[in-house]
Amino acid sequence: MKKSHNQLNDFPKEQVRSAIQHGIAQAEAQISNTMNSEHSYKVKNGKRKILYAICSVAAVFGILVCSSYYSPALASSLSKIPIIGSVFGDSNLIGLQQAQKNGLTSEIGETQEINGISVTLDEILYDQNNITIGYIIESEKELGEFYFNAGADFTINGELPNGSSGGYSEDIQSPTTRTAIQDITVTEDMPNAFELGLILHGVNGETWYFSTSIKQITDIRKVPIQHSENVDGINLTVTELSISETGVSISYESSEEGTDFELSRAGDIEFLMVDQAGNEITSHSGGVTGKRLKNRLVFKSNKQFDPINSNVTDLTITPYLALPTGGGGVEFDENGEPRELEFKGDSLQPVVFESFKVKITQ
Repeated sequence: MKKSHNQLNDFPKEQVRSAIQHGIAQAEAQISNTMNSEHSYKVKNGKRKILYAICSVAAVFGILVCSSYYSPALASSLSKIPIIGSVFGDSNLIGLQQAQKNGLTSEIGETQEINGISVTLDEILYDQNNITIGYIIESEKELGEFYFNAGADFTINGELPNGSSGGYSEDIQSPTTRTAIQDITVTEDMPNAFELGLILHGVNGETWYFSTSIKQITDIRKVPIQHSENVDGINLTVTELSISETGVSISYESSEEGTDFELSRAGDIEFLMVDQAGNEITSHSGGVTGKRLKNRLVFKSNKQFDPINSNVTDLTITPYLALPTGGGGVEFDENGEPRELEFKGDSLQPVVFESFKVKITQ
């Protein structure tokens, strides 16, 4: 058995400090809401309450630290309490980790609570044409799976973008606490800075609204490519490679004759990327937008990859088809009405594309 002083030395001081700051922020937010709803002559009492809240938080953690010194059982219990720092910093995505570490994210920290469910807009990264959003979600009661569906709807300067795609994933910290990351890929031209609006819906009809100004990171290198090929009726044009501290992205457009999205292969294109030494650059895929133009289906996307090292001089890129093995989808008509699409992809056949090289100038 370890001695008690070793337990204290191993105690995560930085995590405790982060938790204290988080508790203080919550207390200040609660008091601020109280002050806003009360008359001005109660402001002085409100300030006093803030001091009490801070002292209370500090006292609680003081008790916990001392108790853990004497009680290994309590120390074990404390290790199971989720202490959340940065959503991006704690993620397993190298690009998000580097963005948070190097100060490239916009730290928001705005919290809204509805029906005992607190949603915090933690931080946002805007690089290339991609917007990544981190949330912290805390609830008084356990939340079911897919409680927030596929993430937030969004606007750019108050308007819906013409073409966008993306994904949403959650990391369960405890039965009542989770973090979430939403990735939005916009295929149209984007301004360098804009007002981002977010509307998050809960399954019981709750709606959380956020609005914040964001700005694109600098030092993005764009390498024009214009690689085109036509394979078995699929037209593919890779237009550009973008490189930044947070990752690499490939912009492309593909098309194919037809009117049925479920029978099209042009929207199932992915890329294998390796450097001059044969090291594979990890792909994180990326959403695809598609539309009908007369008798053709046209797709656009920005595929995402991990950041590359400064010693990379060449990249070899190989397109390939990642054909679906199941599922379906949703199609929206000109009025925005959804229609379920049945899965028909089991009849699709693979094709082989040509590889091409991109020279990286440092």
